[in-house]
Amino acid sequence: MSRLSLKLVSFFLCALIAPNLSGILDEDALLPAPQNISIISTNMKHFLTWSPVTIQGETVRYSVEFQGEYEREYANESWIPICECSLITATICNITEDISATVPYNLRVRADVGTRRSEWGTLKGFFNRITTYLTPPQMKIIVDGYHLLVELEDMGPAFQFCVLYWKKGQESRTKQKMVKEIGSTLHLDTMEAGNDYCVKAQTYVEAINRSSSFSQMQCVSAEGGKSVWLITALISSASFAMAALTLPFLAWKTSKIFQDSCCPIVVLPDTLKVSEPSTQLILCGSEEAEHCDLMVHVMPSEEILRLWIQETL
Repeated sequence: MSRLSLKLVSFFLCALIAPNLSGILDEDALLPAPQNISIISTNMKHFLTWSPVTIQGETVRYSVEFQGEYEREYANESWIPICECSLITATICNITEDISATVPYNLRVRADVGTRRSEWGTLKGFFNRITTYLTPPQMKIIVDGYHLLVELEDMGPAFQFCVLYWKKGQESRTKQKMVKEIGSTLHLDTMEAGNDYCVKAQTYVEAINRSSSFSQMQCVSAEGGKSVWLITALISSASFAMAALTLPFLAWKTSKIFQDSCCPIVVLPDTLKVSEPSTQLILCGSEEAEHCDLMVHVMPSEEILRLWIQETL
C-alpha cells in the first residue's frame, strides 16, 4: 500500500475516533476542587465550611473526611469519612461529634456530580478544638425579697460557670461560686435592705482548660425588701383588726361564764311553784291574816307556867 493510502486511512480513523474520545474525556474530566475551606468553632461546636462548586445544570454534592493524630501516626495516614456529611448538597458540615480529642485534626472536602469527582480540597493547617471561641453565659438576675438569685444559660454538659457577686462599693469583698451543673435558679446571697448588688459570670471548659471573658456586670437593688415590709405591715394590720373585733366578744363571753359560775340561776322545783295568780295570793294572805288576828288571846304568866309543868310531868 502506498504512503498516500496510509495517510488517508489514518485521517479517516482519527475523524471517527476523535469525537468519541473527546466525549469520554469530557465525562471523566475532574471537577474543580472546593475552595476557601475553613472552620467556624464557637463554644465547642465546630463547623467546616467551603465555597460552592458551580456546574451549569447539575447538582453538586460534597463529601467530608477527617484525619486525627491517631490516623496520621498509627493508621498509615488514613482518612475517616463523616457519615453525616457524605454526598450532601450543603456547603457546611457539623464536625463537633468527630472532633472528640484535644489534638490537631486535618479535614478535606470533595465535590461529586454523577460519576465525576473533584480532587480533595484540604483545610490549610490543622484544627485543634482548644482554639474554639468561648462566650460568656447569658444570665438573668432575680431579686426575691432579700434573696439574690441568678439564672444561667445551659450551654451543654462540657461547660461550668464561675459567678462573681459583691455588694456595690465593696468590690474587695467579692464572692465566687463555681456552678458545674445547670438546674434550677441559683441562690447567691442574702441582701441587705437599701444596698445594690452586682453579678458577672464566665464559662469554663475543663476538657480544654480554658475560660471565656466575663459577662457584662449586672447590678440590682434590694427593693424587694420593701414589698416584704409592706406584706408584713398588712398582715399586722389585719391581725390587729381581728383582735379588735374578737376581744369584746371574748370579754362578754368570759363575763357570762363567771356570772353563771358565781351567781347561778336557781330553778324552783314544781312543788314550790304557785299556780294561782298573784292577786288571789294577796287576797288569801289578807283573809288568813285577819283570821289569825281573831284567834289570838293573851295568857297570864301563871297559866303558862302551870301548863309547862303539866307537860313536863
